Amino acid sequence: MALIKQPQRINALLRFGIWFAERRTGRRMEPARLLSWYPKAALGSGVLEALVSHREPSARLLKLVRVTASITANCAFCVDMNSFEPDGAGVSAVELVALGGDVTTVESFTPRERLAIEYARRISASPLVFPAALTQALRENFSERELVILATTAAQVNYWARVIQALGISPAGFTEACRLDQAS
Repeated sequence: MALIKQPQRINALLRFGIWFAERRTGRRMEPARLLSWYPKAALGSGVLEALVSHREPSARLLKLVRVTASITANCAFCVDMNSFEPDGAGVSAVELVALGGDVTTVESFTPRERLAIEYARRISASPLVFPAALTQALRENFSERELVILATTAAQVNYWARVIQALGISPAGFTEACRLDQAS
């Protein structure tokens, strides 16, 4: 059960945004409903969500980064939501489960994907530590634009993970394929 209940009255703009999000996902979006207590935070969060990359450098790579960040941040809601419909991004169930462990055992991950996964883990862990060898490999394998997209994608997941966990929001039931307890 969440820490708080949604407000009795939600302003019209936020109601429309929540309706749109719930229609798009087919699930009750408790984070948006609870954020409506503070409309500035709700709008800011909506803008963040709308403006991050969803296709570049690739849907597959972004799915791997989002799920990895979700697992590393230990956010069950985030794992649930971000692991939904992995096949649409070309990610298998075996690959999803591997994101919580040793990705070197899964041959289908490319060296570039393994780097992005390691980067997402490092972005999502505390303290933040980026060894020189990792940063050099990242520079050699990704453009500056791609690095910014990967960093902001993982950071976005971390933002949501902290808000969702702080408000006690449970998973929304997007998927059973990749549970946090299976991936840990």
